[in-house]
Amino acid sequence: MSNFIHFGIAEKMYSEAQNRITTLFKIKYPIVQGGMVWHSGWRLASAVSNAGGLGLIGAGSMYPDVLSEHITKCKAATDKPFGVNIPMLYPDLDALLEVVLSHGVKIVFTSAGNPKTYTEALQKEGIKVAHVVSSTKFALKCEEAGVDAIVAEGFEAGGHNGRDETTSLVLIPNVKKQITTPLIAAGGIALGSQMKAALVLGADGVQIGSRFAATKEASGHDAWKHHITTLLEGSTQLTLKELAPVRLVKNQFFNDLEALYQNSPSPQSLKELLGRARAKRGMFEGDLDQGELEIGQVSALIDEVLSVDEVFQRLLEEFKQASFVDFLA
Repeated sequence: MSNFIHFGIAEKMYSEAQNRITTLFKIKYPIVQGGMVWHSGWRLASAVSNAGGLGLIGAGSMYPDVLSEHITKCKAATDKPFGVNIPMLYPDLDALLEVVLSHGVKIVFTSAGNPKTYTEALQKEGIKVAHVVSSTKFALKCEEAGVDAIVAEGFEAGGHNGRDETTSLVLIPNVKKQITTPLIAAGGIALGSQMKAALVLGADGVQIGSRFAATKEASGHDAWKHHITTLLEGSTQLTLKELAPVRLVKNQFFNDLEALYQNSPSPQSLKELLGRARAKRGMFEGDLDQGELEIGQVSALIDEVLSVDEVFQRLLEEFKQASFVDFLA
């Protein structure tokens, strides 16, 4: 008897995942691109959608007029479904949503807020709503709010994160047994084998951020994209829990934060050090020393900048090749 589980079992799980996520969003593969600030413009979103996934424009780093421009250009670049990611902790929230409605966008991902706030209103406009959470507690609130899909994001993820520090390996099965809503796994996924593992844990699809941040179509600075490929295990750490937890690369700005923490800083002093546009300075303008550099732990597995098409080719090939040892056979 072979010591590997029959490949058809894994493929069956993949097909079942397609039935929920690809049907919901009308896409080919259950792969969603993260709506990352300073990375997820129209070029990245349209490329991901054209490759068969769901591209998301990251509205968190955009003024309403800029978001409008990106939606217009994305529509011109793809005839496939795409969406907009809106973090609810940013200003101009109502104005951003007005832009989404005026352009007839049909998919919205929300995060960092109460899913009840806008879900019903958006769904009345024919919009599919997914909400990002970092715990089973908030996943249940999403289900109560009636969202169309839930993104459960593990502690490994880059950018703004949960305070509980629950890893994807624990979070995904915990959330799965508590909800019936389609579930998308996020955090620590950059390989096809990791995608397959997420489906085995109970997810119906995956959301991938860091791997798409290091693509030619992402709008981040080239120096930052190259820097991502040099990161190792331990190169990132979650910090700023007093404000909004965020996973950052350990650079000079991060070291300055650590030095400030030695004196039990107040939230106000942390805000003063953070200042304005620190994330733009780092990821969009390429200041690798004093900029805020957000990326996930999985960056340790990213060793080159690829095109979106190349990322999809590798994901799908790795997914097909990944096998599971049957130790009980």
